[in-house]
Amino acid sequence: MTSAPPNELKHLQQSPQVVVGRGNPNARLMLIGEAPGAEEDARGLPFVGRSGQLLSELMFEAGLDEQNELYICNVMKCRPPHNRKPTAKEIDISRPWLKQQIDLIDPALVLLSGATALQAILGVRSGISKLRGQWQNHDGRNFMPIFHPSYLLRFRSREAGAPQDLTMQDLREVRCRLDLL
Repeated sequence: MTSAPPNELKHLQQSPQVVVGRGNPNARLMLIGEAPGAEEDARGLPFVGRSGQLLSELMFEAGLDEQNELYICNVMKCRPPHNRKPTAKEIDISRPWLKQQIDLIDPALVLLSGATALQAILGVRSGISKLRGQWQNHDGRNFMPIFHPSYLLRFRSREAGAPQDLTMQDLREVRCRLDLL
């Protein structure tokens, strides 16, 4: 048996794994983020690093049961090199996989966490600040853009009008909408 050259082994050890999703596959609520980070790539699950921990805290505070009411995934199923933002071409290549995932889970409500998810689903390339917290109907489904938890980590304040406060308002609105379904 021949062994792979050292350069090939180095690439194999650093290559990302596929991170599909986590949560209840029968959930009425789906959250879509950008792409796996280092912790997510290492564990094979989305939103399990620092951003995911903050997301879990906020979901709990808003009365959302992450284990039973939520399915979490990303636009990109693999971590981009050097943890960079996915390119438009990468998003286009990933879109059919994401669409199939949405169709399989078939959630009534979808949270678009961050600008990349907003762009991938709704085709909106402008900043998320203008649309966050507003329901968008697209392809017969209700989507709400929200700030990405990695953005919220930079603004720890919960003062009125601060990004974390706005996100809590958004998540409470989601809780109310789920209760009406």
